[in-house]
Amino acid sequence: MGFGPLRVINEDRVAPGAGFPRHAHQDMEILSYVLEGALEHKDSLGTGSIIRPGDVQRMSAGTGIQHSEFNSSKQDPVHFLQVWILPERTGIAPSYEQKTFALDGVKTLLLVASGGARDGALTIHQDADVYAGRLAVGENVQHAFRPRRLGWIQIARGTIMLNGLTLNAGDGAAVERETELTIRAVANAEVLLFDMTP
Repeated sequence: MGFGPLRVINEDRVAPGAGFPRHAHQDMEILSYVLEGALEHKDSLGTGSIIRPGDVQRMSAGTGIQHSEFNSSKQDPVHFLQVWILPERTGIAPSYEQKTFALDGVKTLLLVASGGARDGALTIHQDADVYAGRLAVGENVQHAFRPRRLGWIQIARGTIMLNGLTLNAGDGAAVERETELTIRAVANAEVLLFDMTP
């Protein structure tokens, strides 16, 4: 558990009507990424939202926040990834942000969260860039790393070749001392890529 500032990636499947009752977090950057279904979020900031495929939610727990997550559907399951990233400093004010990203047909990796608040990405309090991409079979993308960066790639669905290594849905790969990654979809795939400070 933990690679650089990336703390965990939880993969959750929530049955219709089920979910996670109100619970607390502190000093953590939390990203929710829905693959199927719709996840209902409520928090102690007064925020209420529905997170669907293509949406990315960022919650900075900071000095403390409480939230709940439920599948309000009576028939459809929810499948989502929740990512915890350590913040660069503790004790920040809690905050929330959510955006929709057009991933279909883009044929590249889109920046969805960044410590630099650039290119329309969500703002996280850490020197980390988080990219998302959906690739059709046969498509490939490259990502170049600056010196002394760590990487992590998470396969949300499908199968890819990563610099010649086959990875399937649910797999993750830690990346160190690499200057460039080539990601090729062996089957239709969806991936998250993290480019981080050590």
